[in-house]
Amino acid sequence: MTDTATKILDAGQFLIQTRGYSAVSFQNIATKVGIKKPSIIHHFENKCSLGVAIIQRYKSNFAEQLEAIKNDPDKTSWDSLEFYFSPYFHFASTPDQVCLCGALSGEVTALPEEMRIEVKLFMEAHQLWLKEILINGLNKQEMNFDMPPIQLARMIFNSLQGALLVKRSTDDLNQIEDVRRTIIKMLAA
Repeated sequence: MTDTATKILDAGQFLIQTRGYSAVSFQNIATKVGIKKPSIIHHFENKCSLGVAIIQRYKSNFAEQLEAIKNDPDKTSWDSLEFYFSPYFHFASTPDQVCLCGALSGEVTALPEEMRIEVKLFMEAHQLWLKEILINGLNKQEMNFDMPPIQLARMIFNSLQGALLVKRSTDDLNQIEDVRRTIIKMLAA
């Protein structure tokens, strides 16, 4: 991938996370990157193909980082869970940014079909990552819970997504920290 394509993806992702997909245009991205609109079209034929590329890159990067933690023998299931929490705290520390999947799910009915599919796959991947972290934690006796891991993973995912949106509206960082503390307390072995 070229440096320009990476900058386009970075700008597009940031704008989606702060304004929403519907409010983003190639002109917004071109202005942010410092290029002309045709340069974007050279890399991404339309807004939908750009949106799909943003989602796929975001999901791939996060999956690679989680896999690296999982495969590190010095890391615990708690390390994986804390890593999973980290983007939520990063976004919560900004005035306007939310998780990419949260931003896109809020307007999923307005998205092109190809993007809807990617958002669905993205949401499912997050829940499966959490489920795997929980199963590993249970198997290693690092965590303790008595509900189906997928059910707990969905609760954690939905709680974090919701807390991030509420934090955006209230500017209260405790929204996300309280959810984190509650999850940790629920899982403590």
